[in-house]
Amino acid sequence: MLKYLIVALALCAVAHADEWTPKTGEEIRGIRVECLKETPLSNEQIAQLKNLVFPNEPDVRQYLTCTAIKLGIFCDQQGYHADRLAKQFKMDLTEEEALKIAESCIDDNSQKSPTDEWAFRGHQCMMASKIGDKVRAFVRAKQEEAKKKAAA
Repeated sequence: MLKYLIVALALCAVAHADEWTPKTGEEIRGIRVECLKETPLSNEQIAQLKNLVFPNEPDVRQYLTCTAIKLGIFCDQQGYHADRLAKQFKMDLTEEEALKIAESCIDDNSQKSPTDEWAFRGHQCMMASKIGDKVRAFVRAKQEEAKKKAAA
């Protein structure tokens, strides 16, 4: 009987450990700051990222990998977690539609690429999708809003 209790507790611990929730805007900003400290980027690279241009350069790939890992949407053993991607970036899509898009961008890294190249591939796929279009529209709207506030 004690064995079953231990197994049940272990299963509960595993289930609880996987209780992932999407990150807030503030949490994402904090993660970006942490990752910039870990992988400093040039002013030009930062300007490109702000414009949602992601050059395929080692520093940019490592920065994107850092943010994906800290967001909990990517791990270097399994790659991207489609369910988490869908929850984090669904924007105004249904979760099912976002999940289909995310699943289409998942690969098992059969070519054994370095982690940063693997993560970058998935990122590029997501940004080339309807989710990427929604993210770009959201960021542009935020930038326009900031410009209006600055001009006021």
